[in-house]
Amino acid sequence: MSQRTNKTRTEATGATAGSGAAALMRGFRYERVATAGAEINVAIGGEGPPLLLLHGNPLTHVSWHRVAPDLAKRFTVVAPDLRGYGDSSKPDGGEDHAAYTFRAMGEDNVEVMRHFGFERFAVAGHDRGARVAFRMALDEPEQVTHLCALDIVPTYDLLSNVTLGWGLESYHWFFMAQKSPFPEKLITADLDYYINYKLNKKGVGLSIFAPEAFAEYARCTTPEQIHAVCEDYRATVTLDYEFDRADFEAGRRIACPTLVVWGSNSHVGRHLKPMEAWGRWAGDLRGFAIPTGHYPSEQRPDLVLNALLPFLSGEEPSVPSVGPTV
Repeated sequence: MSQRTNKTRTEATGATAGSGAAALMRGFRYERVATAGAEINVAIGGEGPPLLLLHGNPLTHVSWHRVAPDLAKRFTVVAPDLRGYGDSSKPDGGEDHAAYTFRAMGEDNVEVMRHFGFERFAVAGHDRGARVAFRMALDEPEQVTHLCALDIVPTYDLLSNVTLGWGLESYHWFFMAQKSPFPEKLITADLDYYINYKLNKKGVGLSIFAPEAFAEYARCTTPEQIHAVCEDYRATVTLDYEFDRADFEAGRRIACPTLVVWGSNSHVGRHLKPMEAWGRWAGDLRGFAIPTGHYPSEQRPDLVLNALLPFLSGEEPSVPSVGPTV
Protein backbone atom coordinates (compact mmCIF):
# COMPACT_ATOMS: atom_id res chain seq x y z
CA MET A 1 0.00 0.00 0.00
CA SER A 2 2.94 2.31 0.65
CA GLN A 3 3.89 5.03 -1.77
CA ARG A 4 6.06 8.11 -1.51
CA THR A 5 5.23 11.55 -2.84
CA ASN A 6 7.04 14.84 -3.16
CA LYS A 7 6.56 18.03 -1.23
CA THR A 8 4.86 21.07 -2.67
CA ARG A 9 4.67 24.69 -1.67
CA THR A 10 1.21 25.98 -0.82
CA GLU A 11 0.26 29.08 -2.76
CA ALA A 12 -1.35 30.83 0.20
CA THR A 13 1.72 31.15 2.41
CA GLY A 14 4.72 29.54 0.75
CA ALA A 15 4.86 27.08 3.67
CA THR A 16 6.16 23.62 2.91
CA ALA A 17 3.58 20.85 2.97
CA GLY A 18 3.10 17.47 1.41
CA SER A 19 1.01 17.71 -1.74
CA GLY A 20 -1.18 14.96 -0.34
CA ALA A 21 -1.63 16.89 2.90
CA ALA A 22 -2.81 20.02 1.11
CA ALA A 23 -5.30 17.97 -0.91
CA LEU A 24 -6.64 16.18 2.17
CA MET A 25 -6.94 19.33 4.28
CA ARG A 26 -9.13 21.24 1.85
CA GLY A 27 -10.13 24.68 3.08
CA PHE A 28 -7.01 24.93 5.25
CA ARG A 29 -4.00 27.13 4.64
CA TYR A 30 -0.46 26.33 5.74
CA GLU A 31 2.05 28.31 7.73
CA ARG A 32 5.42 27.46 9.21
CA VAL A 33 5.72 28.84 12.73
CA ALA A 34 9.09 29.32 14.45
CA THR A 35 9.05 28.47 18.16
CA ALA A 36 11.86 28.67 20.69
CA GLY A 37 12.99 25.14 19.84
CA ALA A 38 11.57 24.13 16.47
CA GLU A 39 9.82 25.12 13.28
CA ILE A 40 6.27 23.81 13.22
CA ASN A 41 4.28 23.00 10.08
CA VAL A 42 0.69 24.08 10.71
CA ALA A 43 -2.62 23.76 8.89
CA ILE A 44 -5.23 26.31 9.96
CA GLY A 45 -8.81 26.75 8.83
CA GLY A 46 -12.34 27.69 9.85
CA GLU A 47 -13.61 30.33 12.19
CA GLY A 48 -14.92 30.47 15.74
CA PRO A 49 -13.38 29.51 19.08
CA PRO A 50 -9.84 28.11 18.74
CA LEU A 51 -9.28 24.35 18.73
CA LEU A 52 -5.85 22.73 18.65
CA LEU A 53 -5.63 19.20 17.18
CA LEU A 54 -2.57 17.11 18.01
CA HIS A 55 -1.78 13.88 16.15
CA GLY A 56 -0.05 10.69 17.23
CA ASN A 57 2.74 8.36 16.08
CA PRO A 58 3.52 7.49 13.27
CA LEU A 59 1.06 10.01 11.88
CA THR A 60 0.95 13.69 10.95
CA HIS A 61 -1.70 16.38 11.17
CA VAL A 62 -3.55 14.79 8.23
CA SER A 63 -4.79 12.08 10.59
CA TRP A 64 -7.54 14.64 11.35
CA HIS A 65 -8.57 15.05 7.71
CA ARG A 66 -11.91 13.27 8.12
CA VAL A 67 -13.02 15.42 11.07
CA ALA A 68 -11.18 18.74 10.64
CA PRO A 69 -13.45 20.19 7.90
CA ASP A 70 -16.58 19.64 10.00
CA LEU A 71 -14.90 21.00 13.11
CA ALA A 72 -13.84 24.05 11.08
CA LYS A 73 -17.51 24.93 10.54
CA ARG A 74 -17.71 25.86 14.24
CA PHE A 75 -14.12 26.40 15.34
CA THR A 76 -10.85 27.88 14.17
CA VAL A 77 -8.95 24.63 13.79
CA VAL A 78 -5.17 24.60 14.20
CA ALA A 79 -3.56 21.28 13.23
CA PRO A 80 0.24 21.17 13.51
CA ASP A 81 2.79 18.46 12.93
CA LEU A 82 4.45 17.84 16.29
CA ARG A 83 8.16 18.60 16.41
CA GLY A 84 10.02 15.62 14.99
CA TYR A 85 7.05 14.54 12.87
CA GLY A 86 5.81 15.24 9.37
CA ASP A 87 7.06 18.49 7.89
CA SER A 88 7.99 20.10 11.21
CA SER A 89 11.67 20.39 12.05
CA LYS A 90 13.52 17.67 13.88
CA PRO A 91 15.85 19.30 16.41
CA ASP A 92 18.57 17.44 18.25
CA GLY A 93 17.15 15.76 21.32
CA GLY A 94 20.11 16.47 23.58
CA GLU A 95 21.90 14.08 25.90
CA ASP A 96 18.81 13.68 28.08
CA HIS A 97 16.29 13.77 25.17
CA ALA A 98 14.69 16.86 26.73
CA ALA A 99 13.87 18.40 23.36
CA TYR A 100 11.33 15.62 22.80
CA THR A 101 9.44 15.67 26.08
CA PHE A 102 5.72 16.26 25.98
CA ARG A 103 6.47 19.49 27.83
CA ALA A 104 8.72 20.73 25.01
CA MET A 105 6.10 19.75 22.43
CA GLY A 106 3.43 21.48 24.50
CA GLU A 107 5.48 24.66 24.69
CA ASP A 108 5.77 24.59 20.90
CA ASN A 109 2.03 24.51 20.59
CA VAL A 110 1.39 27.27 23.12
CA GLU A 111 3.65 29.39 20.92
CA VAL A 112 1.84 28.26 17.77
CA MET A 113 -1.52 29.26 19.22
CA ARG A 114 -0.13 32.57 20.43
CA HIS A 115 1.23 33.19 16.92
CA PHE A 116 -2.36 33.03 15.65
CA GLY A 117 -3.59 35.30 18.45
CA PHE A 118 -5.05 32.66 20.78
CA GLU A 119 -4.23 32.76 24.49
CA ARG A 120 -7.03 30.38 25.53
CA PHE A 121 -8.06 27.36 23.50
CA ALA A 122 -9.38 23.81 23.55
CA VAL A 123 -7.08 20.88 22.79
CA ALA A 124 -7.92 17.48 21.33
CA GLY A 125 -5.15 14.94 20.97
CA HIS A 126 -4.71 11.37 19.82
CA ASP A 127 -1.98 8.98 20.97
CA ARG A 128 1.24 10.99 21.46
CA GLY A 129 -0.70 14.16 20.79
CA ALA A 130 -3.05 13.32 23.66
CA ARG A 131 -0.02 13.00 25.94
CA VAL A 132 1.13 16.44 24.82
CA ALA A 133 -2.38 17.75 25.49
CA PHE A 134 -2.34 16.15 28.97
CA ARG A 135 0.93 17.93 29.77
CA MET A 136 -0.39 21.24 28.41
CA ALA A 137 -3.50 20.97 30.60
CA LEU A 138 -1.30 20.51 33.68
CA ASP A 139 1.32 23.12 32.78
CA GLU A 140 -0.97 25.74 31.23
CA PRO A 141 -4.27 25.60 33.15
CA GLU A 142 -5.05 29.22 32.33
CA GLN A 143 -4.80 28.55 28.61
CA VAL A 144 -6.37 25.12 28.05
CA THR A 145 -10.16 25.43 28.27
CA HIS A 146 -11.11 21.85 27.32
CA LEU A 147 -9.12 18.64 26.95
CA CYS A 148 -10.13 15.70 24.79
CA ALA A 149 -7.87 12.62 24.75
CA LEU A 150 -8.32 9.87 22.18
CA ASP A 151 -7.20 6.33 22.99
CA ILE A 152 -4.71 6.77 25.82
CA VAL A 153 -4.41 6.58 29.56
CA PRO A 154 -1.97 8.94 31.31
CA THR A 155 1.69 8.00 30.96
CA TYR A 156 2.42 7.65 34.68
CA ASP A 157 -0.48 5.26 35.21
CA LEU A 158 0.39 3.29 32.10
CA LEU A 159 4.07 2.76 32.83
CA SER A 160 3.46 2.08 36.51
CA ASN A 161 1.04 -0.75 35.70
CA VAL A 162 2.39 -2.53 32.62
CA THR A 163 0.55 -5.74 31.81
CA LEU A 164 1.60 -8.63 29.60
CA GLY A 165 -1.19 -8.05 27.10
CA TRP A 166 -0.51 -4.34 26.72
CA GLY A 167 3.24 -4.93 26.54
CA LEU A 168 2.90 -7.43 23.69
CA GLU A 169 0.80 -5.00 21.64
CA SER A 170 2.85 -1.94 22.54
CA TYR A 171 6.36 -3.40 22.28
CA HIS A 172 7.53 -0.31 20.39
CA TRP A 173 7.45 1.82 23.56
CA PHE A 174 10.43 -0.05 24.95
CA PHE A 175 12.10 -0.93 21.65
CA MET A 176 12.19 2.66 20.39
CA ALA A 177 13.41 3.88 23.78
CA GLN A 178 16.59 1.82 23.51
CA LYS A 179 19.91 3.61 23.12
CA SER A 180 20.59 5.22 19.76
CA PRO A 181 21.21 4.06 17.10
CA PHE A 182 20.02 0.51 17.80
CA PRO A 183 16.28 0.87 17.01
CA GLU A 184 16.96 3.42 14.27
CA LYS A 185 19.23 1.04 12.37
CA LEU A 186 16.75 -1.80 12.48
CA ILE A 187 13.72 0.27 11.52
CA THR A 188 15.37 2.21 8.71
CA ALA A 189 16.57 -1.01 7.08
CA ASP A 190 13.10 -1.21 5.45
CA LEU A 191 10.95 1.87 6.02
CA ASP A 192 8.09 0.74 3.80
CA TYR A 193 7.80 -2.55 5.65
CA TYR A 194 7.89 -0.68 8.96
CA ILE A 195 5.09 1.79 8.21
CA ASN A 196 2.85 -0.92 6.76
CA TYR A 197 3.41 -3.14 9.81
CA LYS A 198 3.05 -0.30 12.31
CA LEU A 199 -0.31 0.91 11.00
CA ASN A 200 -1.76 -2.57 10.46
CA LYS A 201 -3.44 -2.90 13.84
CA LYS A 202 -4.86 -6.12 15.23
CA GLY A 203 -8.40 -6.79 14.07
CA VAL A 204 -8.58 -3.58 12.03
CA GLY A 205 -6.10 -3.61 9.15
CA LEU A 206 -5.09 -0.91 6.72
CA SER A 207 -8.36 -0.40 4.86
CA ILE A 208 -9.48 2.31 7.32
CA PHE A 209 -6.88 4.71 5.91
CA ALA A 210 -7.53 6.86 2.87
CA PRO A 211 -4.82 6.00 0.30
CA GLU A 212 -3.77 9.65 0.19
CA ALA A 213 -3.36 9.77 3.98
CA PHE A 214 -1.40 6.53 4.05
CA ALA A 215 0.85 7.94 1.32
CA GLU A 216 1.53 10.96 3.54
CA TYR A 217 2.50 8.77 6.47
CA ALA A 218 4.80 6.76 4.20
CA ARG A 219 6.36 9.92 2.74
CA CYS A 220 7.14 11.21 6.21
CA THR A 221 8.61 7.92 7.43
CA THR A 222 12.20 8.98 6.91
CA PRO A 223 15.38 8.19 8.84
CA GLU A 224 15.19 11.68 10.34
CA GLN A 225 11.66 11.17 11.58
CA ILE A 226 12.42 7.70 12.93
CA HIS A 227 15.27 9.11 15.01
CA ALA A 228 13.02 11.91 16.30
CA VAL A 229 10.30 9.43 17.23
CA CYS A 230 12.83 7.30 19.09
CA GLU A 231 13.89 10.42 20.97
CA ASP A 232 10.22 10.99 21.80
CA TYR A 233 9.97 7.53 23.37
CA ARG A 234 13.32 7.90 25.15
CA ALA A 235 12.04 11.10 26.73
CA THR A 236 8.78 9.40 27.69
CA VAL A 237 10.30 6.63 29.78
CA THR A 238 12.71 9.00 31.53
CA LEU A 239 11.86 12.69 31.87
CA ASP A 240 8.15 12.56 31.06
CA TYR A 241 7.56 9.73 33.50
CA GLU A 242 9.35 11.65 36.25
CA PHE A 243 7.44 14.88 35.48
CA ASP A 244 4.17 12.98 35.78
CA ARG A 245 5.19 11.18 38.94
CA ALA A 246 6.20 14.44 40.60
CA ASP A 247 2.89 16.05 39.62
CA PHE A 248 0.87 13.08 40.83
CA GLU A 249 2.65 12.92 44.16
CA ALA A 250 2.24 16.70 44.57
CA GLY A 251 -1.51 16.39 43.98
CA ARG A 252 -1.60 18.40 40.74
CA ARG A 253 -4.70 17.71 38.72
CA ILE A 254 -6.28 18.79 35.44
CA ALA A 255 -8.62 21.71 36.06
CA CYS A 256 -10.51 21.93 32.78
CA PRO A 257 -13.41 19.77 31.53
CA THR A 258 -11.96 16.53 30.18
CA LEU A 259 -13.34 14.03 27.67
CA VAL A 260 -11.74 10.63 27.14
CA VAL A 261 -12.71 8.45 24.16
CA TRP A 262 -11.06 5.11 23.40
CA GLY A 263 -11.45 2.30 20.92
CA SER A 264 -13.08 -0.85 22.25
CA ASN A 265 -10.93 -2.78 19.75
CA SER A 266 -7.67 -0.98 20.55
CA HIS A 267 -4.94 -1.94 22.98
CA VAL A 268 -6.48 0.61 25.35
CA GLY A 269 -9.89 -1.01 25.20
CA ARG A 270 -8.52 -4.53 25.49
CA HIS A 271 -6.03 -4.10 28.30
CA LEU A 272 -6.56 -0.87 30.24
CA LYS A 273 -9.17 0.85 32.43
CA PRO A 274 -9.27 4.38 31.01
CA MET A 275 -11.86 5.98 33.30
CA GLU A 276 -10.19 4.62 36.41
CA ALA A 277 -6.80 5.94 35.30
CA TRP A 278 -8.09 9.32 34.16
CA GLY A 279 -10.17 9.68 37.30
CA ARG A 280 -6.96 10.01 39.28
CA TRP A 281 -6.06 13.11 37.26
CA ALA A 282 -9.25 14.90 36.22
CA GLY A 283 -12.23 15.84 38.36
CA ASP A 284 -14.50 17.15 35.61
CA LEU A 285 -14.37 13.93 33.60
CA ARG A 286 -16.55 12.07 31.14
CA GLY A 287 -15.66 9.31 28.71
CA PHE A 288 -16.66 6.17 26.85
CA ALA A 289 -15.53 3.58 24.34
CA ILE A 290 -16.44 3.62 20.67
CA PRO A 291 -16.26 0.61 18.32
CA THR A 292 -12.91 1.34 16.68
CA GLY A 293 -9.29 0.37 16.87
CA HIS A 294 -6.46 2.75 17.72
CA TYR A 295 -7.17 5.28 14.93
CA PRO A 296 -10.73 6.45 15.66
CA SER A 297 -10.68 9.68 13.65
CA GLU A 298 -9.89 7.73 10.50
CA GLN A 299 -12.01 4.66 11.18
CA ARG A 300 -15.18 6.29 12.57
CA PRO A 301 -14.99 10.06 12.13
CA ASP A 302 -18.75 10.27 12.67
CA LEU A 303 -18.43 8.96 16.22
CA VAL A 304 -15.47 11.20 16.99
CA LEU A 305 -17.41 14.24 15.77
CA ASN A 306 -20.45 13.17 17.80
CA ALA A 307 -18.24 13.20 20.87
CA LEU A 308 -16.18 16.31 20.17
CA LEU A 309 -18.79 18.75 18.90
CA PRO A 310 -21.10 18.78 21.93
CA PHE A 311 -18.25 18.57 24.42
CA LEU A 312 -16.43 21.54 22.90
CA SER A 313 -19.70 23.47 22.80
CA GLY A 314 -20.30 23.03 26.53
CA GLU A 315 -22.74 20.13 26.28
CA GLU A 316 -22.45 16.55 27.43
CA PRO A 317 -21.72 14.08 24.62
CA SER A 318 -23.90 10.99 24.35
CA VAL A 319 -22.50 7.49 24.56
CA PRO A 320 -22.94 6.02 21.07
CA SER A 321 -25.63 3.36 20.82
CA VAL A 322 -23.91 1.22 18.21
CA GLY A 323 -22.82 -2.38 18.22
CA PRO A 324 -19.16 -3.41 18.21
CA THR A 325 -17.45 -3.18 14.81
CA VAL A 326 -13.86 -3.15 13.63
